[in-house]
Amino acid sequence: MSERVIITGATGFIGGALCRHLAGCGYEVIALTRLGNPRRPELPNIRMVEWDAVTCAGWTEYADGAYAIINLAGENVGTGSWTAEKKSKILGSRLNAIAAVLEAVEQALRKPRLIIQASAIGYYGSRDEQILDEQAAPGRGFLAEVCRQCEKKSARFFDFPIRCAIIRLAAVLGPTGGILTQLIPLFRKFLGGCPGSGQQWFSWIHLADAIGAIEFIMKNETAQGIWNLSAPHPVRAKEFYTRLGQVLHRPSALPIPALTLKLLLGDKARELILASQRVLPQHLLEAGFTFRFPDIREALLDSIESSKIKENSL
Repeated sequence: MSERVIITGATGFIGGALCRHLAGCGYEVIALTRLGNPRRPELPNIRMVEWDAVTCAGWTEYADGAYAIINLAGENVGTGSWTAEKKSKILGSRLNAIAAVLEAVEQALRKPRLIIQASAIGYYGSRDEQILDEQAAPGRGFLAEVCRQCEKKSARFFDFPIRCAIIRLAAVLGPTGGILTQLIPLFRKFLGGCPGSGQQWFSWIHLADAIGAIEFIMKNETAQGIWNLSAPHPVRAKEFYTRLGQVLHRPSALPIPALTLKLLLGDKARELILASQRVLPQHLLEAGFTFRFPDIREALLDSIESSKIKENSL
């Protein structure tokens, strides 16, 4: 009998890719999807189960004896303006999802063997030139506070006799979601450019490596605690946008002043676009994880080529 893995946020950019990968590896995947979501599984090993994203009602039975619960649920921070309502959803959706997973673990007679809880490198805030490994202290700002609160609530998982890992995700590069789906259309219209001075550090990870790292943590019985999921070579923002322009055969010369971004987007600009985060995946490196895409150029090339394949298949 295949091992059962429950994934929340299963229809999102990362969650969808993770479901497909684990199902392809032979796991029985329980994909929790919000009520009314019309998406359907692409592989026979995936079972879609609706939930309210607040409680464990409707899926507790699957938690009993499960191998792992991977909690990726949460309001998308990259879409829309950061109004007070949006910020409330960003924090509340994550805390509610964690509470639901805690409830499921508490009710399970046979506890899941592993919990993987998603956080983000937003935990560190903007830190200029400082190198940030998993031991770095939390930073300041809205995202840092969201991550801090979520990780504090997730610490309750360590009270159970199970393995728990908290993954701090960097910006994920891939053809079907994340930052590239917002940037590629702009560059193709010759509207691409580097925001601010371009000297801020940009930490990233290819989707394939994010999925690979999660599977690596699943299979490594000693893996627990905090893990930075970021590529080993962060780059300056200027290099990232220049490389993206080169891969797309488009210029990256349109200046985007920091002041303009701050006036238009406020905290979202300060924390998502202009923040400097030089993050290193120290625990992954020490544990022997091998990155398929450690270099930004190769990661962008693969993502762009994959996006062309998907466009041509439509």
